Amino acid sequence: MKNRSFWITLFVSISCFAISAQDLFPDGTPIPNWFKETQPTNINELGKHYRLTDYGVVGDSTLLQTDKIQALIDQAHQQGGGVVVVPRGTYLSGSLFFRQGTHLHLEEGGVLKGSDDISHFPLVMTRMEGQTLKYFAALVNADGVDGFTISGRGTIDGNGLRYWKAFWLRRQFNSKCTNMDEMRPRLVYISNSKNVQLSGVHLQNSPFWTTHFYKCSRVKLLDLTITSPASPVKAPSTDAVDIDVCTDFLIKNCYMAVNDDAVALKGGKGPFADKDENNGENRNVLIEDCTYGFCHSALTCGSEAIHNYNILFRRSTVKDAHRLLQLKMRPDTPQHYEFIRLEDISGNTRSMLDVKPWTQFFDLKGEEGIRVSYANDIVMRNIQLECTTAFDVIESDQYQLSAFTFENLQVNAGKISAEGTGMIRDLTLKNVTINNQPFTGDRKKSASDNATKNQWEE
Repeated sequence: MKNRSFWITLFVSISCFAISAQDLFPDGTPIPNWFKETQPTNINELGKHYRLTDYGVVGDSTLLQTDKIQALIDQAHQQGGGVVVVPRGTYLSGSLFFRQGTHLHLEEGGVLKGSDDISHFPLVMTRMEGQTLKYFAALVNADGVDGFTISGRGTIDGNGLRYWKAFWLRRQFNSKCTNMDEMRPRLVYISNSKNVQLSGVHLQNSPFWTTHFYKCSRVKLLDLTITSPASPVKAPSTDAVDIDVCTDFLIKNCYMAVNDDAVALKGGKGPFADKDENNGENRNVLIEDCTYGFCHSALTCGSEAIHNYNILFRRSTVKDAHRLLQLKMRPDTPQHYEFIRLEDISGNTRSMLDVKPWTQFFDLKGEEGIRVSYANDIVMRNIQLECTTAFDVIESDQYQLSAFTFENLQVNAGKISAEGTGMIRDLTLKNVTINNQPFTGDRKKSASDNATKNQWEE
């Protein structure tokens, strides 16, 4: 009987050790092996190659060739699938629609360039800013294309300068115009698809959001470079990656520097957003081994989001970002952000954590009373950061914060602005130093800490 007890105890101990040694999501569930399989796309396994220049498409950056490229995609689909290959040179196009079994590969020096004429991007039923509506198709579109890949060492260039200038001119004319009022396409939009992989390519100069994934599962973004400028002309709303109602999503070894959020978690907006079947949660998102240049936030929940669950952001460097983590709390939308962990981060930002009411384009659609939002089980640990403000958390009755943990943080900050941490229930602080002093949750207020930044300028 004693021997039996011994073996049971040993078995339990070994099992507990094995579980603790596993790579886990923030809610404690194991990260599946699928997230660790990060081989680049092998186009030789994807069928016949359809090289643009072998089918009458010429490398002329001034000649619109949408119809010829689309015909080639359709031909590949009709013949059982294959890879549309963009060779060295620049090829100008409007919206392209990939079909089941087709793929896109850009060779080094190959550029697929978007037209700067909005009439080359048709109006379609699509997804934009948490709504399902008619809007302009992207440059590269894939809807219901399981196994779709974009690969290579070439470039997809959104040619966004004309759109950016028009946007800022419209904003001067009408300061209340929305992001969608100026007609402009996204760079890549993939929807209702699974087992998607983008690897190696450079995505740049998008007129609007750079990559947008809607109702997708098992998506991998590997070794991408995603850029848009902050000067001399700001590239407005050029989010690097927008994840919108997706499950099992990996971003690894990417560089992102854009004039908006690097990774933004979307999902819907409005007082009844959680009742709309077009909306939903993001679940099981792993972002690791990435580098961030200038951006508004390295990781953002919102501004159109309902439920984000099991988000792990780790082993990354942030340079010149406005924020490391931003929780946009919309008082017109029921929101729940939970089990989010940021760890092993270094670099510099304006603020480490930003939590504020987000009222841009606020609309309760005639309903009375705000929608209270929630954020819980948020962990930030093993972070070394230079920043202007450490905790930019504003107290508000519009949301409830609980179970936040700050652990092993070494922060140098111009100001702490920590009074908002007082509204966090079950706040845990472990080995947190700010300006080489132990931080215990100082909640001193100043008028400047409560100032709301002009969101239009971003």
